[in-house]
Amino acid sequence: MEEKNFTKNDNREADIIFSRTVLAGKRIYYMDVKKNRKGELFLALTESKKIVQDESTQTVFFEKHKIFLYKEDFDKFTTALEETLAYIKENNTVDYVPTAAKENEVKEEFEPIHFKIDF
Repeated sequence: MEEKNFTKNDNREADIIFSRTVLAGKRIYYMDVKKNRKGELFLALTESKKIVQDESTQTVFFEKHKIFLYKEDFDKFTTALEETLAYIKENNTVDYVPTAAKENEVKEEFEPIHFKIDF
């Protein structure tokens, strides 16, 4: 995960005071801590998905969806998320392979070639 640091000159992201990024295939998830006008911190969850609009010109844009979560809802949200994840883990009929394991997986489609080089 990556932590972002923003300067006051970056007006668009100036309200982000802490961030974590999750890279997940064609999607990127941002967990940003922001401060509202009253000085209260809240969580902004953003899903950003890369969309290729035109294959021939490789025109790309990013579709974004945001959720704002405020401190008074943290406990309810956390409880519901934990229950939901536990349900999925207990009831999923497909074996779960963590993304990190998939990325580190080496697929050999061809016979390896071995060289013996003498100097």
